[in-house]
Amino acid sequence: MTRTARRNRRTLQVAGAGAAALLALSACSSSDDASSTTSDSSASSSGELSGEVTVFAAASLKESFTTLGKEFEKEHPGTKVTFSFGGSDSLAASITGGAPADVFASASPRTMKIVTDAGDASGTPSTFVRNELEIATLPGNPDKIASLKDLTKSGLKVVLCDKEVPCGAAAQKALEASDLKLTPVSYEQDVKAALTKVELKEADAAVVYKTDVRAAGDKVEGVEFPESDDAINDYPITLLKDARNAEAAKAFITLVQSAEGQQVLTEAGFLKP
Repeated sequence: MTRTARRNRRTLQVAGAGAAALLALSACSSSDDASSTTSDSSASSSGELSGEVTVFAAASLKESFTTLGKEFEKEHPGTKVTFSFGGSDSLAASITGGAPADVFASASPRTMKIVTDAGDASGTPSTFVRNELEIATLPGNPDKIASLKDLTKSGLKVVLCDKEVPCGAAAQKALEASDLKLTPVSYEQDVKAALTKVELKEADAAVVYKTDVRAAGDKVEGVEFPESDDAINDYPITLLKDARNAEAAKAFITLVQSAEGQQVLTEAGFLKP
């Protein structure tokens, strides 16, 4: 091989090595850019709430909490609030039995205590609203019910919440304060069930919360009675110990306790704590 041929081959080898080095450097640079982009994307999304929040709440909170749940989802895109409404005692039993939930809002301190005594609450529950009783009658109040004592009239079909449910316990407290005895045609598992009996004309009257009478609109008529002052219920709310989405759950509780949340609850007929 001539000297010229050897020189040309060496030149090609050097050029090829240089090109390979440039390609490797370019690949590393692209990889670093991709890594940097991914890292920046993760950082920008950090701190944003997402996922499902499961809230167990007293039946009387259905309308107001549903409204607040929609507002929460609007303020935090990517979140979903799922509610389970019912009698506070049965909800508490479900929680202590292992039912998955993030937040518990009860209609009485007694039913909340079931959860705290079992060690299922995170922190100390706080009262966010109060509620008082009212008599729900058929539209137009055909039986002329004007007092709690009128519910003891012979032949009148009256429905109460079960004594273990906060609205039932409050009704019993009001009756005892008035030294009245009342035998209802049925005891219902939550306040909505008691109200439905009147709405369907299966009962002449029911002792429920003022908020439920308001939510029913013209389906029933409300009658206030002074003994309700002796049986006002505090409503506590708490984050649950085994919450699967604790940060979003805390944010929902904050909304409930905020000025915005309190306005929704006050408009529904709840009393401020």
